[in-house]
Amino acid sequence: MELTNIEKLVEKYLNATTTLQEEEVLQKYFTSDNVAVHLQEYSILFSYFKQSKNDTFTKTIQLQPEKPKKNWKWLSVAASIVLLLSLFVGNEKYKEHQQRKQFVEITTALQMVSINLNKGNEALYAVSDNLNKGNEALEYLNTYEETIDKVIKTVN
Repeated sequence: MELTNIEKLVEKYLNATTTLQEEEVLQKYFTSDNVAVHLQEYSILFSYFKQSKNDTFTKTIQLQPEKPKKNWKWLSVAASIVLLLSLFVGNEKYKEHQQRKQFVEITTALQMVSINLNKGNEALYAVSDNLNKGNEALEYLNTYEETIDKVIKTVN
């Protein structure tokens, strides 16, 4: 075989574009004793391939048992349920807090109304007492006039 043809096949082999027949040609050439000096480095490679082709591995391979895959779907479903449950409970607690806040505000407002009504009642009682005193004074004056009228009639 021509040396230029072998060099082209080596180039194709290094570019990984050779066919199986071309690789057999290269194998035969490089395992023979007629290898060109500048291609001697490839003869070591092809002789290794020829030798390792017959090698077999006789030891047993210890395979590790496959670990069961963790099912992360259930974890995400559980996390979603916990999230929804916490949102529901949190919303209920927030509503309860708002109701307590409104109750305190209403209680404070009613206490203020009660205090102001009591002040108004006290003022009305004071006015009522003064009216009663005024009515008593008028009755006393009426009885005084009647007494004076009787006295005048008796004197006349």
